[in-house]
Amino acid sequence: MNGSILFDPMLPWWALWTACVLAVLFVALALWRGLRGWWLRGLSLAVMLLALAGPSILREDRAPLSDIVIALVDDSASQRLGHRADQTAGALARLQAQVDAMPDTELRVIRVADAPDNGGTQAMTALAQALAEEPRDRIAGAVLISDGQVHDMGAAPPLPAPLHLLQTGHATDWDRRLIVRNAPAFAIVGEEARLTLRVEDQGRVPEGQGQTARLTLALGAEAPATVDVPVGQDMELPVRLSHGGMNVLQISTPGAEGEITDRNNAQIVQINGVRDRLRVLLVSGEPHAGERVWRNLLKSDPSVDLVHFTILRPPQKQDATPVDELSLIAFPTRELFMEKINDFDLIIFDRYRLQGILPSLYLENVRDYVRKGGTVLVAAGPEFAGVESLARSPLGEIMPVKPSGRVLDQGFRPGLTDLGQRHPVTEGLENPEHWGRWFREIDMKQTGGEALMKGIDGRPLLVLDRVGEGRIAVLGSDHLWLWGRGYEGGGPQLELTRRLAHWMLKEPELEEEALTATSAGQEVTIQRRTLGDPPPAVVVTAPDGTTTDLAMQEQAPGRFAVTWPAPELGLYRMQQGELTEVFAVGPAAPREFEETIATPRLLTPVMAPVGGGAVRLEDHPDFTLREVGEGRVAAGRGWLGITPRGAFVAQDVTVAPLLPGWIWLVVAAAFALGAWLREGRPIRRAA
Repeated sequence: MNGSILFDPMLPWWALWTACVLAVLFVALALWRGLRGWWLRGLSLAVMLLALAGPSILREDRAPLSDIVIALVDDSASQRLGHRADQTAGALARLQAQVDAMPDTELRVIRVADAPDNGGTQAMTALAQALAEEPRDRIAGAVLISDGQVHDMGAAPPLPAPLHLLQTGHATDWDRRLIVRNAPAFAIVGEEARLTLRVEDQGRVPEGQGQTARLTLALGAEAPATVDVPVGQDMELPVRLSHGGMNVLQISTPGAEGEITDRNNAQIVQINGVRDRLRVLLVSGEPHAGERVWRNLLKSDPSVDLVHFTILRPPQKQDATPVDELSLIAFPTRELFMEKINDFDLIIFDRYRLQGILPSLYLENVRDYVRKGGTVLVAAGPEFAGVESLARSPLGEIMPVKPSGRVLDQGFRPGLTDLGQRHPVTEGLENPEHWGRWFREIDMKQTGGEALMKGIDGRPLLVLDRVGEGRIAVLGSDHLWLWGRGYEGGGPQLELTRRLAHWMLKEPELEEEALTATSAGQEVTIQRRTLGDPPPAVVVTAPDGTTTDLAMQEQAPGRFAVTWPAPELGLYRMQQGELTEVFAVGPAAPREFEETIATPRLLTPVMAPVGGGAVRLEDHPDFTLREVGEGRVAAGRGWLGITPRGAFVAQDVTVAPLLPGWIWLVVAAAFALGAWLREGRPIRRAA
């Protein structure tokens, strides 16, 4: 039972306070006039005013409620490092035993897993939800069993009781991590871009680790490079992209002996390569209907810098036109083919014939330019079959075809070879049965490369080849322009030439042999493009070192794919035959592994105001739980405190007047009678 006094006045409170003021004035007047019973008058008025206030006794029949202790158990990925999982299980078992030994105390266990979308450990959000589900006046304390790496401290709720940390981990833990402080999302192909990196050691670093670390860098399929970098200092890394599209830069440092994890020793930086300007040199051997198509096609793209020369007057032409009346521009052959040839991304020879304008030395430069990484497209006409053919020049040494000397002037419908139906340059083009006809083909014998299109009687029409580090393509007809004019329905001229140019510029999405992976959340789609036989299973290596063999299913000719749910975030490696690639599910180093050293630093600003503290389980595995008064320090060496709340539920409530009304009246009358008797008795004076 519990009792208290409450008031239920018979008059409004303003009237009661007015009466109090009048009573005080009345008593003061009696005192000023010297009445001997003034104090009895005051008591009589006070009793009457108290009676008007209606005092009552409130009695409650209370049933006590148990106190609640909230235990937040961190089950995130960083808690699986070292012996932290065992420490967590032991601490939870001891906490449960300590709470069970306390009378009227319950334990609520809340487990905190990795938050989705790389949110890390959301312990404060879980604590706020737990507090919202329980009556706050029953919360005696909260205990977080964790390494202290909490990633939502901004969501910390106001606490009605102490918050403590049972800290896992060891004092000797240390970790080396790789940090990418700044990386561009886009970079111009061929120009230098800079990344800001840092290799950092945390925790108790053992002696002898040194002040440098070995850093390995690999851009796409290029051979990796290694450099020694200082530890603990920001450094700039220059990167030069070799092709447009997405470029994947892998950066890693080897795991050091004794570090708690190597999951944060690698990073993947994806940089989208864009070309500042695509520099194209178009050399037309003579004016013809298809020349304008090539020019319009290239000039329509604002990202293309086109240098176009048409040979209108070959050197051997002799007529009576005075030289000072010629308005032709001299062909700057030396400047283009000797000094600036490496400035061009693509060189197109459109119906070019050997006329003495480009000597063999210049064409040898073009041949060497291709072998060193350049690209050449030969759009052949009737001249390709004659004695003035480029195939008879030094450039012919790297061509994948040889002309037979025949020009086939008849209508035919271009088609795709079996290889062309799978090759990324021609795969998926609109139905060849609906393409318009061409009316000229140069009879060529394929000596190398890959024939993607065929003409009359299956003769090779479009042949691609790799030469050294560069690429070359030969189109055995000058009637591509008919598609652009829409003759007999036309054909995919724009898409074909676009893909052809991108393949020659080594864009990754048009490589014949490619192994790629894309992720949506933790679902990964691995794709393989090949021109050969069906590939074997792809071997995927997870961040923890486990491997999984995945069989791929054919989705289209030359395309295979498999969808796989990745078990965790991090950096994965996949290998299929000679192809090896990496991909990241989420970041390469998830938020859980950005900082792995156990510390109470993040939680201290929340624990200190409510008297909480941290206990390292390594030092105090046998910690104790105590009851402390509200507002007192609630943590010490090897012990944690909770605050008993004394919560209850009222089962019955009774309200009764403090005294019956007639007693108030009798008491007030007695004081008034006493004042009258005292004031009516005469005062005796001494003789």
